[in-house]
Amino acid sequence: MIRIAARRRGLQCLSAALLITVSAPGWSRSPDAVPYRWTNVTVGAGGYAPNIVFSEVERGLAYLRTDMGGAYRWDDATQRWSALQDGTATSSYMGIESIAPDPHNADIVYMAAGVGARQPAAILRSTDRGRSWRTTPVPFAMGGNEDGRGMGERLAVDPNQTQTLFFGSRHDGLWRSSDAGATWAKVAGFPVAGLGKPASRTTHGGVSFVAIDPTSGRPGERPGGGSRRLWAGVADSGAANLYRSDDAGLTWHAVEGPRLFAGKGVIDRRGVLWVGYASGLGPSGIATGAVWRYSPDGSGRDVTPPAWRATGAEGAFLGVAVSRRQTGTVAVSSVDRYRHGDSVWISHDDGRSWDDLGPRSRRDVSATPFLLHEGKGADFGHWISGLAIDPFDPARMVYTTGATVYAARNATNPGRINWAPWVRGIEQTAIITLVSPTGGAPLISGFGDLAGFVHDDLDRSPQPTFVNPYMSNTNALDYAGMAPNVIARSGSLYLDRPRDGSLGRSEDGGRSWAMVTVPPMGTPARREDLNGDWPITVSADGATMVVATPIPQVTRDRGRSWIPVRGLPGKTRAVADKRDPRIFYAVDVERGRVLLSRDAAASFAPVAGHGLPAQLRAIGRQGREAQSALLAVPGHAGALWLQAGDRLFRSIDYGSNFAPVSETLSVELYGLGKDAVFAVGTHDGVRGVWRSVDDGQSWSRIDDDDHRWGGRYRVVSGDPRREGRVYLGTDGRGLFYGDPKEVQ
Repeated sequence: MIRIAARRRGLQCLSAALLITVSAPGWSRSPDAVPYRWTNVTVGAGGYAPNIVFSEVERGLAYLRTDMGGAYRWDDATQRWSALQDGTATSSYMGIESIAPDPHNADIVYMAAGVGARQPAAILRSTDRGRSWRTTPVPFAMGGNEDGRGMGERLAVDPNQTQTLFFGSRHDGLWRSSDAGATWAKVAGFPVAGLGKPASRTTHGGVSFVAIDPTSGRPGERPGGGSRRLWAGVADSGAANLYRSDDAGLTWHAVEGPRLFAGKGVIDRRGVLWVGYASGLGPSGIATGAVWRYSPDGSGRDVTPPAWRATGAEGAFLGVAVSRRQTGTVAVSSVDRYRHGDSVWISHDDGRSWDDLGPRSRRDVSATPFLLHEGKGADFGHWISGLAIDPFDPARMVYTTGATVYAARNATNPGRINWAPWVRGIEQTAIITLVSPTGGAPLISGFGDLAGFVHDDLDRSPQPTFVNPYMSNTNALDYAGMAPNVIARSGSLYLDRPRDGSLGRSEDGGRSWAMVTVPPMGTPARREDLNGDWPITVSADGATMVVATPIPQVTRDRGRSWIPVRGLPGKTRAVADKRDPRIFYAVDVERGRVLLSRDAAASFAPVAGHGLPAQLRAIGRQGREAQSALLAVPGHAGALWLQAGDRLFRSIDYGSNFAPVSETLSVELYGLGKDAVFAVGTHDGVRGVWRSVDDGQSWSRIDDDDHRWGGRYRVVSGDPRREGRVYLGTDGRGLFYGDPKEVQ
């Protein structure tokens, strides 16, 4: 055993628990799993859901697909959405390209999963409503989180022979399965073979939807049975945009339509096809669009809402829904209608006339007040590509946006229509950063797209408070260890929005803010604090703030005046001791050394750093959204943890000496809690979330095979006030808190 004791007089008062004890390399036994209960921190949806699909077999059964948070199922019995892929370990499978419930068996559902063109793709099959899945990896790439994800549905089940499925791929043409999705073969007769894998950071629309006419066949009417009439939309330039087959997919011919991408196609019970067209893949970058109606004989006509044309024909139509109970009733929704705002139109006479529901709509977001995060009232929504009419209740309409799912039960009302978020159980957000302070709210979060929140109650949607400045992304958070009501943050805003600054300071635990600005610097002088590129750090007493700008700056008067920091390299994050307001730390990556300030960040100088690797260049994840690789222990002056590469090191003497504490755990992320350290990492080939209660000498796994969330982890931290509590931020499945089951 190797024991490193405190060498400085000021550390002698530390308890024996703070002495670093490191075992010889290798564990004598495998780490035990500790049962944990995992619960979403409630926000209420929060991300883009490209489409929602009702079961046509069972009332109250619906499925929602998201672009990076997996799929959900609504059950009327429990009155909540259930996440269907929390046990998924493959990150790419959390981006859902398409979803298709079986048209006759309510227990069967299929999904096409693959987040991007260079990630694994698969068809997932379930016979128990998504509680478990059989996975078939496929050779055609998908784009569940790429442009065009609001098109579809690309996956279709033949209602007259449910063993037969078709899938329209982005890059490789049309595919067919004759064994309920277990195997797939390319449809040789389809005239659009696909453009192949796209260049990096681009995508294709490809075969954007497949629609099968239920009136065109009966089981057993011919060898093999099944439907004869199929439609397929195409969203690639240079090709016809709509094709039709009358012989079950053997041969195809192009159908007349506008010179636009055929984005969304839905067939009603008469065999009438409704198509939403767009000039771009969406959900952004669309100039115009159209809506067409096609009779079973193939004849088509333009039925685009005239009022939409009268307001500039801006945006397009990627939401299309038909009523299964009211013949001739169809609804469409706009997407990327930037100036006038997106809306929903409904027609009850086969598209001859349309009613814009937007002006008559009201939204009650009291259950999800986070939707007011931009400082304005809840608008109709944006990126409305998911639209559905309940097949059992024509007055019930739902639509998806870039932030929520709205539902109305009086959509056929000639007067006011009341919408409310339909999101209980959905948490689909990307968490960038978080802190659990030593006082005040248990959790303060930094989100992508939604700014961030103070979570006084982890089980209720939070009120928005991150204003002055408002930043759509919060990239870094810090709190004063001895004055936890003082919070500092930095963030970034959408590129097309003006901003005065990207730094903020709160004196009341994040409930109100004052903008912090840094003077111009460099030659020629320029503002470096406008886009959240540089983290801000606050001292233990809250009196000092340091910003890691290209010329680091320090203030002691809440940002009214600044002076350059001596000895701290540009763009280097300072870390405040959580106990001593005079002490700050940093890692000089270029020179491979640890720096210490004893004068409240006026100057930094190297410390010995004995025990650290010779090269410190790889010190955890990089970039403005990366969690700090260097952390100070709350309540203990001079106590530090440092991630170097995939290993953790610990010091109790202000960085003079470090000892390795995770030699058998390959660490990706880590965070500190009350008498524990938590990490995302891999041990003995098992990747998961781990806890150590003996200063990193041994680790226990605290997640399990039912809680993997695609392995899309962004940030982790313990709670300094609650033993065993851990917070875990994911990239797509929201924010979780975990507690040991034995203390529930």
